[in-house]
Amino acid sequence: MSTLPALELSRLPQIDLRHLFVLTDDTGILQHATHATPDLHHGYCTDDNARALIAAVKVTALPSDLWARNSGEGGFGPEDLLVVTQRYLAFLAYAFNEDAGRFRNFMQYDRTWLEDIGSEDSHARTVWALGTAVRLAPNDDVAELAERLLHKALPATEQFEHIRPQAYTLLGVDEYLRSPRGGERAQRLHAALGTRVYEPWQQHATDDWPWWEDELTWGNAKLPHALLVTSLVAARADMRDDALTALRWLLEVQTGPAGQLSIIGNRGWYRRGEQKATFDQQPIEAKGLVQACLTAASATGDSTWTEHARRCFEWFTGRNDVGAPLYNPATGGGQDGLTEHGPNANQGAESTLAYLMSVLDLHHYDRAQKGNAHLAPTGW
Repeated sequence: MSTLPALELSRLPQIDLRHLFVLTDDTGILQHATHATPDLHHGYCTDDNARALIAAVKVTALPSDLWARNSGEGGFGPEDLLVVTQRYLAFLAYAFNEDAGRFRNFMQYDRTWLEDIGSEDSHARTVWALGTAVRLAPNDDVAELAERLLHKALPATEQFEHIRPQAYTLLGVDEYLRSPRGGERAQRLHAALGTRVYEPWQQHATDDWPWWEDELTWGNAKLPHALLVTSLVAARADMRDDALTALRWLLEVQTGPAGQLSIIGNRGWYRRGEQKATFDQQPIEAKGLVQACLTAASATGDSTWTEHARRCFEWFTGRNDVGAPLYNPATGGGQDGLTEHGPNANQGAESTLAYLMSVLDLHHYDRAQKGNAHLAPTGW
C-alpha cells in the first residue's frame, strides 16, 4: 500500500451533527425539510436511513472530542449517537421484505410503506451501509444484526441489471471484507461483482469518452470508485489504471473555467455529443467525488488526488459556479442543491448527509494518513 499523501487543508472541517439530530425522530431520519424544519409530509426512505447509518458509525469510530457537545450547548455524546445508530439500523431491518428478499424504500409519516419492493439503488445503498456498519460497529450487537441483514440482502443483488447498484453492492462487500467477519464467500462475491462492473467499461469506453455509458447522470463517481477498490483487492493494474482514467476524465468534464468543481446538473445531465447541463447541481455528486479521490490518493500515493478531493469538498463551502456555500453553519444542515440563483434553502437528509459524510471522509483519511489505518473508509 502506498504512503498516504497529506491533505493540504489549513484545518479539518468541524463535524457538525446538529441537523442530523433535528431530522431524526423515533422512527428514523426524515427525508425532507422546509428550510431547516423537518417536513413530515414526505416521511422517510430507506436510502437516507442507510446513509445515516454510514455517517453514524463513521462518527462513532472517531474520538468523541471531535464531535460531542456538552448539554449546555444542547449537546449529544456517545450514548446519544448509539441510540440513533440503532434507530437507523432498526429502520433498515424493518424495511426488509422477507418474502421478496428486498428492501422497501418509501414510508409515510404514519409508518405505512408505499411499496413492497424498492429500487435496485436503494437496496444496493443499504448493502453498502450494512457492510460499513459491520466494519465500524460500536459494539457486537450492531455488528451482528448488520451482518445478518447483509447476508439476507445479498442474494437479490445477483439479479440486478444496472451498473450503479452493482457498484454500491461491491462497495458494501468491500467494507464487509475489511472487517474481521468477512470470509471466502465475500471474497468470491467481491471478485464476481468486480467482473460485472469492469466488463461494461471494457466494452464501451473509448479514448474520447472513457466511461461505462453514453450519458453521465447521477452517482457518477461511484463507478470508478468501485472499479478502483476492485483493483486493490484483485491486484489488477489494468483495472486500477482504467478506474483512474475514468475518474480523471469525470473531474475534467466537471471543472469550470476558474478551476472550480462544476457538477453536471440534473436538468438534462450530460449526453455524449451534447451540451452538459449546468443546473441543478446535487450535493451527493460532490460527496462521491471526495471519497473516490481520497481512495485514489491511497491507491497511488499521488498528492494530486488529495488536491482534487479538497477542491471537490470546497464545492460545499462556496467554490462553485455561483460562489455560494451549501453548508449552513447556523443549523449544521446541507442545502438541497445548487441552482443558477443560488442554493436551494431546504436542508433535507440527503444533502445534509452528503456534506456530513464528506467531512467524515476527510477526518478518516487524515487519521489513516497519521497511522490509524483501521479507520479508513472503503478502498483504503
